[in-house]
Amino acid sequence: MSARNNVAPSTIGVDLVDGGVVVEYLDGRDVFYHGPPDPVEGAVTTPPGKEVHVLVTDPDGVEGVMTYVNDRNTHDDILETTGVGRVMLDRDDEEDLFPGVTVSTEGYSVRVKADLDLVDGRVFVFAEDEMSEHAYELVEGDRNDIDGSDEGGED
Repeated sequence: MSARNNVAPSTIGVDLVDGGVVVEYLDGRDVFYHGPPDPVEGAVTTPPGKEVHVLVTDPDGVEGVMTYVNDRNTHDDILETTGVGRVMLDRDDEEDLFPGVTVSTEGYSVRVKADLDLVDGRVFVFAEDEMSEHAYELVEGDRNDIDGSDEGGED
């Protein structure tokens, strides 16, 4: 398999519907992400080994940019025709996806952090594989970290 490159995302359509989020690719296809997304405060660390997609929308939630994190399956030209971006991270690496949105690796998990004072819209994180789908929306709050465990933070 050839190495995968970072691909810049294009603006794509978004439809926030009951039960999930519809992403409208540039090639005319729609993808439904099951939800509704769980609100988490500030940051989320996904379960290990999941395919991770980060969607940052405009304030109205009608368009946005989607980036796949460490996707090794999709060819660059397919991403470019759909408008989806990709970022490839090394172990314990970090990168800014969008002003105010940072993605990093932690072992086999991906951590997405948003400074919502800098984001003029909404931030969604989807983590999925053949066994399960997880949907999150990063929101403002008192806590700075949410992960799959019950450590840290207060309810």
